[in-house]
Amino acid sequence: MMKKYTILLSLLTFILGMFCSGNSYSQSRKFVSQFSHFQGYFNPALTGYEGSTVRSFVRNQWGGIEGAPKTYFLSADIDFGELAGEEDPALLGKNAVSVNLLQDNFGAFRENELTVNYAARVRLSRSHNLRLGTGVSYQSIRLDGNALTTEESDDPTIGKYYGTFSNLNVIDFNIGMALTHANYYLSYGVHRVNGGKSQRGDEFMEGYPAEHMVQAGFRQAVSENLAFTSNAFYRTRKNLPDIMELNLKLLMMDRFWIGMGHRFDYASNVQAGILTGKLRIGYVYEFPMVGSYLLPGGIHEFTVALNLFRFNERQSKDDVIMW
Repeated sequence: MMKKYTILLSLLTFILGMFCSGNSYSQSRKFVSQFSHFQGYFNPALTGYEGSTVRSFVRNQWGGIEGAPKTYFLSADIDFGELAGEEDPALLGKNAVSVNLLQDNFGAFRENELTVNYAARVRLSRSHNLRLGTGVSYQSIRLDGNALTTEESDDPTIGKYYGTFSNLNVIDFNIGMALTHANYYLSYGVHRVNGGKSQRGDEFMEGYPAEHMVQAGFRQAVSENLAFTSNAFYRTRKNLPDIMELNLKLLMMDRFWIGMGHRFDYASNVQAGILTGKLRIGYVYEFPMVGSYLLPGGIHEFTVALNLFRFNERQSKDDVIMW
């Protein structure tokens, strides 16, 4: 039994080392199962789409394994239409800004990211807006050479930092555009337009390719006590497989929801949450697909969103109060 446990632990450490090696690290991705609650982080054009809010999530992968990924996120969106007291700020407002903070830890790496986004809106019709957005991101990445695995220490890119602490800073910018309606949206955005070429510090990363993202969603009230939302997310990036994600939620009595999601070829999830006053709290349990190369074991994700100026309630019977 002890021998089997030792073999399994060695295998997990090896796989984790592959994910955290210099080349693999430079190709890392940030996954959020509830991506529909954090649209503005992935596309600056969707900044303020749900009004002025403070949002956060914690994502804990493969709990109990040393060096397993953990992600923490906090953001604040301000819609100037709400500040100005517009009757319908989502449609009539023109500008919004956000500040996003993300910390990602896995293996020997710790990444801190600060992104500041700005979005402007142009009214196309009585119910449609064209949104354009841009953002500036600053990433500070630390490599703990004392935490490198045996495989990583042999890597020609990061092996030379074995036993030392190294730091790398990257400045880049994001852009995006979106067509939005109260009940649906379609958006396209690009992260790291400059490919992470503006770097300063130790060179343990070989570039940071731009990532192109398409997001879309539709929501509809079925009755006064039932509504549904559906969202899709497609991502493509050089030297990595394309990713497609879907999720579906049922909102009941405007107070709680249940749902499910799927990341093709990677993982599925179940989710639940509650809404009360200005607060929205959600939980996701994600489990990898049998055929994927991810480590076994569940992934836990907790989300929270606080509306700064409005309550979680419908203004009309056709409104849906969350994505």
